[in-house]
Amino acid sequence: MTTVRVATLNIWGRRGPWKDRLGLIKAELARLSPLLVGLQEVMRDERSGSCQAAAIAAGLGYEVAYAPAARFDEGVLGNALLSRLPIREQRVLPLPTPPGAEARSLLYAAVESAAGLLPVFVTHLDWQGDHGAARLAQVRFIAARAAELTGDLPPVIMGDFNAEPDADEIRYLRGLHVVDGESVCFADAWVHGGDRSAGETFSRVNDYARRVREPSRRIDYIFTGRKGALGEPRHTSLAFATSTGGVWPSDHFGLVSDIVVAADQYSR
Repeated sequence: MTTVRVATLNIWGRRGPWKDRLGLIKAELARLSPLLVGLQEVMRDERSGSCQAAAIAAGLGYEVAYAPAARFDEGVLGNALLSRLPIREQRVLPLPTPPGAEARSLLYAAVESAAGLLPVFVTHLDWQGDHGAARLAQVRFIAARAAELTGDLPPVIMGDFNAEPDADEIRYLRGLHVVDGESVCFADAWVHGGDRSAGETFSRVNDYARRVREPSRRIDYIFTGRKGALGEPRHTSLAFATSTGGVWPSDHFGLVSDIVVAADQYSR
């Protein structure tokens, strides 16, 4: 079996003690050594060219792809992919977004693995609690783009979905909810490779998350397509989930998973 280690984290923009948080994020990446890292809430200043993704990647051997989404006075907030594999293609795909809501985007990249081109998607869905219908439209869009852009290797889709595992939008991605006669089936890496705990990524254990006075829940995901053994998440765990001196890497915990991208013909 050949696996690719992938990780995802909503980095919380520049909020909180960013310089200290940056050091913790980089230290965790050095410890985990993922080949692919999906980042959300990444701030980029189009005037100065400064970008949080580039700051995180510096010195760690990653290429950077960026997908802008919402624009604010202080800069653009979007998604990014850090890759130690060559990025051969990248696209920015705007997600369907309700009027008045923050713009959202889907980052697509084709990265060159030992097994061939691996399609990777990084996204961040609408955050409002009562916007489940909007998120459902967004995941249907993502699934359609994944079908169009997937070749020999199954896709990896990761990000902050702002929805709990039993929400219709997550059930749709897992093949448990049919919409207009349409269904898809992606593997939830936590279900396949986690430790059978709740896997809460927005947790009141985290001082930054506790400030918003919301319940702990799992809202960050890594999904894969499955083609036999290909795309199987072999092991998944929480990441970026410890503090140092009262500083946490983000208000979210992240995930890291080892995904099968090549298997011998006898594997089941």
